[in-house]
Amino acid sequence: MAALNVGNLGEFLREQRRTAQLSLRQLADAAGVSNPYLSQIERGLRKPSAEILQQLAKALRISAETLYVQAGILDARDRAEAEVTSAILTDPTITERQKQVLLQIYESFRKENGTESGRPTGAADHDGPAPDAPASAAPDATRGGIADAADSGPQHPASGAPETDPGPRPDATHPGAATPAPAPPRRGGAQPHTPDEA
Repeated sequence: MAALNVGNLGEFLREQRRTAQLSLRQLADAAGVSNPYLSQIERGLRKPSAEILQQLAKALRISAETLYVQAGILDARDRAEAEVTSAILTDPTITERQKQVLLQIYESFRKENGTESGRPTGAADHDGPAPDAPASAAPDATRGGIADAADSGPQHPASGAPETDPGPRPDATHPGAATPAPAPPRRGGAQPHTPDEA
């Protein structure tokens, strides 16, 4: 285990606390530590345990791995993964579901490239993209967001676009996705067969 780099950790914690708009007392209460102890950590006077770092990360809504790297508990080679993971998990503009999908895509690319992390991949296997299909998941996630992926079902036969999914599409794999309604008739174009319409 590397030596703890408490100076940088304290500065990092203080910056994260300020970004989260929490007072020292509020963060201490949320993390279950004393106010003086947290102050000493921020000033670089105390070396928190991994458990305390995990509690602080949870209270700050950031990844514990990020704090472990800052504290020198994780190797520098894990730093890149921790930074990507932290950036995804702390982004306030995306939903929890979108965060999980992005993490699953990232992990599947790392696995494909032979740089799989030590973190468990069980979460990626139960309702995310299949490990053998990362290429199909990435364009949906980068094209326009997860909502596009949920709404990009088979095209209406009248549009002329080929269906890409020959089987039934279970809605349970896309929480919040509505069942697509039939396409409305087009104005000024080819109309569906309707008798006596003026």
